[in-house]
Amino acid sequence: MKPRSLSFLCLALFAALSPRAAFASEASIIVRRDLATARPAEMIAVPLSALKNKLSDAAPEKLAVRREGEADTLPTQILAEPASRVPGGELLFLADLGAGERETRFSVTVEAAPGPAISPRVFGRAVPERFDDFAFENDRVAHRVYGPALSAPSAGREQLVSSGVDVWCKRTRALVVDKWYSSGKYHADHGEGLDFYHVGRTRGCGGSGFWDGTSLHPSGNWVGNRILAAGPIRLVFELDYAEWDTGQGARVAETKRFTVDAGQNLHRVDSMLFGDAPGQGYALGLAKHPPTPAAVESDLAAGWMTKWESYAKPEQGGLGTAVLFAGISATAAVEDDKNHLLVAVRRGGEGLTYYFGAGWARSGDFSDEASWRAYVAGFAERLRHPISVSVD
Repeated sequence: MKPRSLSFLCLALFAALSPRAAFASEASIIVRRDLATARPAEMIAVPLSALKNKLSDAAPEKLAVRREGEADTLPTQILAEPASRVPGGELLFLADLGAGERETRFSVTVEAAPGPAISPRVFGRAVPERFDDFAFENDRVAHRVYGPALSAPSAGREQLVSSGVDVWCKRTRALVVDKWYSSGKYHADHGEGLDFYHVGRTRGCGGSGFWDGTSLHPSGNWVGNRILAAGPIRLVFELDYAEWDTGQGARVAETKRFTVDAGQNLHRVDSMLFGDAPGQGYALGLAKHPPTPAAVESDLAAGWMTKWESYAKPEQGGLGTAVLFAGISATAAVEDDKNHLLVAVRRGGEGLTYYFGAGWARSGDFSDEASWRAYVAGFAERLRHPISVSVD
């Protein structure tokens, strides 16, 4: 054999054994779970590093996800750092996992060109034109929290110091925040829903504070905000709260990272404290609205509290709200003059994760108290039985 031919053979053999020779234009994602109940609108996250090890060209903008054997692509989003705490970021996609499916397979392909734009299902922004509200929504419900301008004397009669969470009730899957702010007519239903929920100085739907055994010590309005990921299927943003007194000799500041996913009525908050309040009770609240009839239920072991309020006006109807601690049990369900409160012990120096949200009877998703409570209990069960994701 001539030397040149031998060299060519060696190069070919090297190429065949090289890891890049194993790369392909398609990879399989396998989702496994031990909970057999249906999981609609499951947000599935795959580290981009795992896909780069399998695909010949894992350019994020060219990745498409399909349920194995189906032609339609699923809604996707690339979540980059720092919104993603996974080094290198993640590919997110949204899928319904049916009852009884212990294993579901999806294919990820590298397309020749980026796919069509995905219609946004989440949205959020600061609203300086309305006293620094921060408003956010998904395709199910909308909320807002109050910022620095509203707490300033210049707000006049509108002035309000509150870190409670407002609810805007929607009966459309469309995004409405900008439209409603633009019209200013969101206290009446013009076919998409309305804002009738009262927050004031209560915790509203999921505001928090420290419980000293007899009274609640909440923060003031947020003082800083950052949007880390703007959608189309996951919104991630942070709100900063200035230092305040926790009621037991400690002073802390707090940053809350909100994660709002399409298709869900409960939203995640990762709370990070600056300062120390070891062993103190951290409380999540649901506002009282007398004389509105209300049914309140809690499960301390599962870490949740739900409330169903029956409003007198036909355009309002029934509204469910809930709070849920993730990964820990609650220690008590208490109340003060303004709120029903769910309390857990927050260890010094540790972060804490919780969920909050609302469901409206007129949205068509919840018919009564029982359906709302079942949704919250099922959501908590999903958290206790997370899916596992692998790339093949």
